Amino acid sequence: MRTAMKELGYVDTYHMMNCSIENPPDALMWMDALTAKYDGIGAPFTRSDWDQLLGNCQAVCDWPAVAFAKELIEAYPEAKVILTNRDVDSWHASTMRTVFWRVSDPELKYLHHFSWAAGMYYPMLKKFFDTFFRGDFEHQGKEVFINHYNEVRSLVPKENLLEFRVQDGWGPLCEFLGQSIPTGSKFPNTNDNRDFVSRSRRRNRMQMLNVGVRFLEIAVLIAICAFLVSVLWRL
Repeated sequence: MRTAMKELGYVDTYHMMNCSIENPPDALMWMDALTAKYDGIGAPFTRSDWDQLLGNCQAVCDWPAVAFAKELIEAYPEAKVILTNRDVDSWHASTMRTVFWRVSDPELKYLHHFSWAAGMYYPMLKKFFDTFFRGDFEHQGKEVFINHYNEVRSLVPKENLLEFRVQDGWGPLCEFLGQSIPTGSKFPNTNDNRDFVSRSRRRNRMQMLNVGVRFLEIAVLIAICAFLVSVLWRL
């Protein structure tokens, strides 16, 4: 959906990629929002807080935003809502192989202790699954999925809600948003996660390399300082 929304001109469509790759410090605000909602620590987010986190965006999709569907709908009652329907069993199996796998990825668990980006992203990712999916995605994920869809339907006025399936193509989406159908462009289907694990591993390796380079830089700096101190000590 993010790709489709961008093609329609909603260039800044917030997605999990924003806080996991493009701007990891966002994960800190999402963590604050999660702890306020589920642990009662800190004040619940107001529209001002959401504006700070999402104010530059024209649209929002995917997680971690789904955990705050009610809050975002209430904060932005004028917003149009697209409910992207899919088979719950297919969705659950796909998520088990991808994002949920990432939660238990031993490399990421280790890396987050040393990597600037992973250190912000991973705790929030785990917190999201521990709270929104009740700490048991494997057995409760489907029920949470169904409840989430029903909650959104109960909160959004019918005139502001589109029940959409990717197979529907551009027509219903463009009509709902008041946009022209892109000419000569098939509706994007970029959610192919067959290489999710390999892509995640490559990202881990790059972060490990960055961590290694930083440790090397620090070690060299310490060695230089130690050398200079020893020289000055002899003078």
